[in-house]
Amino acid sequence: MSSHAHALEHQAEADSTDVFGFWIYIMTDCILFSCLFATYVVLHHPGAYGPGLKQHIELPYVLGETFFLLASNFTFGLGMLAMQKDNHAMLRFWLVVTFILGAGFVGMELHEFFNLAALGYTPQSSGAASAFFVLVGTHGFHVSMGLLWMLVMLVQISVFKMTPAVKRRLTYLGLFWNFLDIVWIFLFTVVYLLGAL
Repeated sequence: MSSHAHALEHQAEADSTDVFGFWIYIMTDCILFSCLFATYVVLHHPGAYGPGLKQHIELPYVLGETFFLLASNFTFGLGMLAMQKDNHAMLRFWLVVTFILGAGFVGMELHEFFNLAALGYTPQSSGAASAFFVLVGTHGFHVSMGLLWMLVMLVQISVFKMTPAVKRRLTYLGLFWNFLDIVWIFLFTVVYLLGAL
């Protein structure tokens, strides 16, 4: 076997390991969020101790957060289309727009947390309040890490251009970003929508 063929075989093995590792990570995140959702649901029963979240939920505000996150997913998709067409300028543009929308989502979430704390609803209020802050905060932390990843990819696009490795990393970032949207839809439904009823 020639050295070139051996290098290609080694690259294919590395790529398959890479893909497998990424899906293992997504599955562990699914388990993490499942546990957090289960904890939240158990602690937010009708007779739960401590102040309730219901009177503090502002659905129009949370709908604004939802719009920012879902719109960021759409603009990321436009960036991926630009990547397929090898349009680097448009890819960078859509990644920057996605970053701004994602940062807006995180900013709104932090604002909500500070408002709740000012109203006396803090993680120390009760187990139910702790479950709320941990669940929503963990999602917000994931979005923040996605934003950091996006900045790294913007640098890599500028430095390395569109190599197969950079395209693969962008694809993983897109899957991760989609995953966060799916988690938020569940979170919005279980925590905010059902919580407001």
